[in-house]
Amino acid sequence: MSKVNKNSAPSRSPKSRGRSHGRLAISASLKPRELMTDTPRIAGTWTAKVITLFPGAFPGVLGESLTGKALKDGGWALEPIDLRVFGEGKHRNVDDTPAGGGAGMVLRADILGRAIDMAQRGVPSDRAKWPIVYMSPRGKPMDQATARRFADCDGMTILCGRFEGVDERVLEEYQIEEISLGDFVLTGGEIAAQAMLDATVRLLPGVLGNEASTEEESFSAGLLEHPQYTRPAEWRGRTIPEVLTSGHHGKVAAWRREMSEKITRERRPDLWDALSPDQDDT
Repeated sequence: MSKVNKNSAPSRSPKSRGRSHGRLAISASLKPRELMTDTPRIAGTWTAKVITLFPGAFPGVLGESLTGKALKDGGWALEPIDLRVFGEGKHRNVDDTPAGGGAGMVLRADILGRAIDMAQRGVPSDRAKWPIVYMSPRGKPMDQATARRFADCDGMTILCGRFEGVDERVLEEYQIEEISLGDFVLTGGEIAAQAMLDATVRLLPGVLGNEASTEEESFSAGLLEHPQYTRPAEWRGRTIPEVLTSGHHGKVAAWRREMSEKITRERRPDLWDALSPDQDDT
């Protein structure tokens, strides 16, 4: 669904998270070789720790394009943690039947607790600096403001559920934040986690390479993005709006704002209604 020099403490400011050649960070692991990556993590790097039954699913699409380049260059770090190694018995069982009866299986509190305890070693206990997130359809809807909040943290731990979910006591014990991508159910949290991480990592300094682009896209000002055009000037009888080729930056900005408002009113009245009461909706 992210840096220190040798003589100073790591800076936690999101503005100062550049590349560094400082001290390497050490992460505890029951299976260190399985979590090892080609690029050592630098202390202070924004890091995502993902507890999952399918560590091989990561980085997935996050290893491609700009997020993949930033991952390779050390701009952020990813640590998949295999939940199965914390399981019990010959088959490393991690789940059991729901208390009170019912279909499906539930991830056990003791198994999850061991995995989370390992994941949280060496990271801030303050949830404002290092949140633990459970991907859940009953969670708070993921939005751009949430992505920015996560990007401003030191990193995060993500719990990917399976089956019927996780024991509620784990969510309570670790003050875990539940996040949803929408009103639908997936077979597990891995795809949702990658989507959430993509939305977050792209906001880290230097990942996109053009900070202005994140200020002009959808949701940045509470509005959906205006239409975009490029070459050729005419395609199948359709032309680029004349104002965009006028060279008049003021008129271009006004047109884009007008289009953003129009599209938001038509497609997402909920977003439009949530804007400031002073918003002119005529």
